[in-house]
Amino acid sequence: MLHFELSLAYEVFGNGPAGLAGSWYDFVVCGPGAVRAGRFRVEPDEGLDRLPHADTVIVPGWADVDEDPPAALVEAVRAAHEAGARVASLCTGAFVLAAAGLLDGRRATTHWTHTDVLAARHPRVEVDPDVLYVDNGSVLTSAGKAAAMDLCLHLVRRDHGSSVANAVARRLVVPPHRDGGQAQFVTAPVPAPDGHPLGELFPWVIERLDQPLTVEDLARRARMSARNLGRQFRAVTGTTPLQWLLTQRIRYAQELLETTDDSVEAIAAATGMGTATTLRRHFNRTVGVPPDTYRRTFRARPGTGP
Repeated sequence: MLHFELSLAYEVFGNGPAGLAGSWYDFVVCGPGAVRAGRFRVEPDEGLDRLPHADTVIVPGWADVDEDPPAALVEAVRAAHEAGARVASLCTGAFVLAAAGLLDGRRATTHWTHTDVLAARHPRVEVDPDVLYVDNGSVLTSAGKAAAMDLCLHLVRRDHGSSVANAVARRLVVPPHRDGGQAQFVTAPVPAPDGHPLGELFPWVIERLDQPLTVEDLARRARMSARNLGRQFRAVTGTTPLQWLLTQRIRYAQELLETTDDSVEAIAAATGMGTATTLRRHFNRTVGVPPDTYRRTFRARPGTGP
């Protein structure tokens, strides 16, 4: 077991943000007994027999991918999923999910240095080496350490909405959202102003989401050609300027739907989407539900526990 991923999960799920309306996760560490995590010794709260009673099971990084996970662990994870638990792996924890058969016929990822090993050992798994995390609904996998944080925040966003996930991210001083489809090699989406040529552009755009920005507007602000802007965006965010801009508009719309009583028409204007019809089309395609349904879902919604 890798202690970083375990600690990361505890930091996200172990403590809710201040002022949270509704319940937070009941975080419990489960295992077959005391285990070594690097130089640390971890004493679990309960045994593996607790897993089938969990709503969500987080499997942290598996320390030695050349060693088969213990049969008891594999069976407990499989039993939890069969009992209805959502199961998520962080980094090389994907090897445990694969051994349990949970990734068969599914797209999955792990740390890029181990994707070839995962694919060779489990040929029925569709291994994607180029993404941060993969969400298959009840089974989720993430890439390396930073991507593990992205997946944990993604789970909070699914359960509690963007506003709460952003509050958790602010407490941990990490970027609030990186799409799972971004490449594993990209840097944080909003780097420090002196860290990248686009560092000053990102906050400038975020403050002007209500305006009809174009690629040319962004290129002019960044003092570079549109073609160079596209290359820089791809290197930093893993996507195009317009797709990144659309993602920011959708995330802002989510926050407004969760925290205000503004109409969909007003939110469409505030996020630069123009009309309610345009917002509904893009929102439904990106989030999977219409704005009105999203608002009803995340108003005072109680949490679910790992």
